Amino acid sequence: MLRVPGVELVRTYRRQWLVKDVVAGIVLTTVLVPQGMAYAELAGLPPITGLYTSIMCLLGYAVFGPSRVLVLGPDSSLGPMIAATVLPLVAAGGDPERAVALASMLAILVAAIMIIASVARLGFIADLISKPTMIGYLNGLALTILVGQLPKLLGFKVEADGLIAEFAGFVDAVADGKTVGAAAAVGIGGIAVVLVLQRWLPKLPAVLIMVILAIAAASVFDLEGRGVSLVGELPKGFPPLTVPAVGFGDILPLLAGAVGIAVVSLADTISTATAFASRAGRQIEGNKEMLGIGAADLASGLFQGFPVSTSGSRTAVAHQAGGRTQLTGVIGATLIILMIVLLPGLFRNLPQPALAAVVITASLSLADVPGTVRLWRQRRTEFLLSIAAFLGVALLGVLAGIAIAVALSILNVFRRAWWPYQTVLGRTENLPGFHDIRSYPDAEQLPGVVIYRFDAPLIFANVPAFREEITRLAREDPPPKWIVVAAEPITDVDTTAADIVKQLDETLNEQGTSLVFAELKDPVRRKIDRYGLTHTIDPNHFFPTVEGAIDAFRAETGAQWTPAGTEAPRELPGV
Repeated sequence: MLRVPGVELVRTYRRQWLVKDVVAGIVLTTVLVPQGMAYAELAGLPPITGLYTSIMCLLGYAVFGPSRVLVLGPDSSLGPMIAATVLPLVAAGGDPERAVALASMLAILVAAIMIIASVARLGFIADLISKPTMIGYLNGLALTILVGQLPKLLGFKVEADGLIAEFAGFVDAVADGKTVGAAAAVGIGGIAVVLVLQRWLPKLPAVLIMVILAIAAASVFDLEGRGVSLVGELPKGFPPLTVPAVGFGDILPLLAGAVGIAVVSLADTISTATAFASRAGRQIEGNKEMLGIGAADLASGLFQGFPVSTSGSRTAVAHQAGGRTQLTGVIGATLIILMIVLLPGLFRNLPQPALAAVVITASLSLADVPGTVRLWRQRRTEFLLSIAAFLGVALLGVLAGIAIAVALSILNVFRRAWWPYQTVLGRTENLPGFHDIRSYPDAEQLPGVVIYRFDAPLIFANVPAFREEITRLAREDPPPKWIVVAAEPITDVDTTAADIVKQLDETLNEQGTSLVFAELKDPVRRKIDRYGLTHTIDPNHFFPTVEGAIDAFRAETGAQWTPAGTEAPRELPGV
């Protein structure tokens, strides 16, 4: 029976949580409103749609979301993706109503993807982006957002496509004297206020304080008369339930963007949910989170909203304010409804450069320069993956960038499977077992036998490397009588690999060398039996341990351990 988290919450709600949830909801609203408006503009949409989105996604997730603490809403990481998907489909001149309809349909498509994936139990797709590629993607996204918002920060517009063109246009406009001094003062001052308060007074609502100061400055100094664009009065009231009017020809390009948004949104939600759940000693379920995100996106899309994601910063605000359940989000949604119904002119005098400041400070939080430096120090290959993802976003755009990030993550997995680490093992004095001769160059060797380890499943992609190395070992002078494969890391053998191993064993037998397996896992051994490999490999040449194989060889040949340096060292390539 399907359990609806919202119903379960009502049934189990404790009275002592109420005051904390209400207070946290009020505090959360002070962040939701300015960020919702700013991220709507980042997505190329009217500011009011950010408030509609905030309301509906909070209510949708409160009913179907499994987490008690996550806060969903418009997000800086999705804004450029939404803009890149929607704006090319908007007719020249930029019809706002069509842009809203397209963004709403985009949210519905993301919801459909999430719900279908949840039913199919595909929560693992959150792992399609590795951390290094996600770091690179977010660094590229941060730079893209920053460059895109700089013109608005200084009070002018740039008509350009792509990061380099936008930056060149920005530089040209500044050189041509298009900067509006008052706008620059508000925008740069707003960034300074937010950063200073976040650094030195983190408990204060930095964004709200900056917005209040900007509104006050607009009224006192007549910023509109000085060339500064203002948000203006928001539409009054709440939108009706609306099925977006979108042509069939728009669905395919929207679907392509929806897939990328779904992957990023899920990855962000899973990482944030995991972080907060671990603090409370809880486990998360990716499939249920997908259903919760899908419900939030569907609710948003049916009420003139756009796709959403989890916000780590807003979740932290609610958590630090004492929020215990999703009632915190419901309170926030209710207060926003009251504001747009009763006080639609509250943000009339909010300068546009202040919204740009909100977006820019959010983009700075996306960037992870220390993480990039750590990758450089710890693993250069993953650093290069991160840089490739960064360049993909910066040079090709956010949609191409997310595709590159996913592709690089998958290719990195295949790379490790294609070229796994492989080595020869030896016996080390005063250390039980057998160990890598690279790590222990003084390890003893047993004449006539080579102990070889292959650290990956044996599949079509890497079996040539396995065959090549075994063949090389068999050609040493003198050739070994046994090559013992320490097979514990071999967790699978596919049919292609089995055929090649069969041919390899027949070739080795002709040369007087036996291929021996030790520590094969039972499921893998059963596959080998099913493939018929025991018709060529002697069934007696399968041992439960490497020690057992070596003892059998010594009993058969009388071989004695040889100190290191007696035989030529065997160096193997490895990745």
